[in-house]
Amino acid sequence: MNDIISISIIIIWIIIILIAAAICRKGFPAQKELSRKIVHIGTGPIIPLAWALGISEKLAIPAAGLITIALLINHRLRFIRAIEDVNRQSYGTIAYGFSITFLLIFLWPNNADAVSAGVLVMSFGDGLAGLIGRQVISTNWIVFGQKKSLAGTLTMAITGVVILLLITFISGVTIHPLLVVAIASLATILEQISPWGIDNLTVPIGVAYAWLWCTR
Repeated sequence: MNDIISISIIIIWIIIILIAAAICRKGFPAQKELSRKIVHIGTGPIIPLAWALGISEKLAIPAAGLITIALLINHRLRFIRAIEDVNRQSYGTIAYGFSITFLLIFLWPNNADAVSAGVLVMSFGDGLAGLIGRQVISTNWIVFGQKKSLAGTLTMAITGVVILLLITFISGVTIHPLLVVAIASLATILEQISPWGIDNLTVPIGVAYAWLWCTR
């Protein structure tokens, strides 16, 4: 597909995500975390979309780098408050952008399945865990100053397994189901250790390279 058309599709998707987050923030001002999670979850599908569109590393890496720089600036100046408007100190969005850029530099496009696995487990797993963990009453605990819950942890683990099985089906890669569970468990453990949002860095990279190790 023409590179201009491919990039245009990605840009349109990003605009839709930001508009949805802004509408959510305005409609539910008391739930500041919700708009941030919309961006967090909505960003994930960009990677398999870029994979399907055949976007090369010459376009993907600079784009990811520029977005990461924009996230860093936004973290300081809060131009788009729907992304950073949370009641805690977190560098998660910056770490998220950096991890995607890192994976694109070292693994794209030859190992696009690994990049997709890492990013999607983070976006959907962590995103849904944060939302469900806050809504469902369950046992909770503190890890490095971060509150974790049984509901959120189970959501992360189950979502991780589902995402990895989908990547297996889409990519045609052969992997034993127990290894899928092992990778999802690794992601869940890394998500537990998340002061300042560093799980946005450790989970995508950890899952991507675990996927590579298990499938290659």
